[in-house]
Amino acid sequence: MAKKIQKLLKIREAAEILSVNPETLRRWDRSGKLKAIIISKRGDRRYKQEDIERIIK
Repeated sequence: MAKKIQKLLKIREAAEILSVNPETLRRWDRSGKLKAIIISKRGDRRYKQEDIERIIK
């Protein structure tokens, strides 16, 4: 069985798709509305494409 590869979006890409400011995504992450994946010690956020699609619907 092949594993499904998930596309991770950068914060700016996700913000553009959702038509919101990147800071809004940071607030949503803190509140639990849209959880980000932290990928570095610096705190870079990535978002699952399927989570973005769920927000749109």
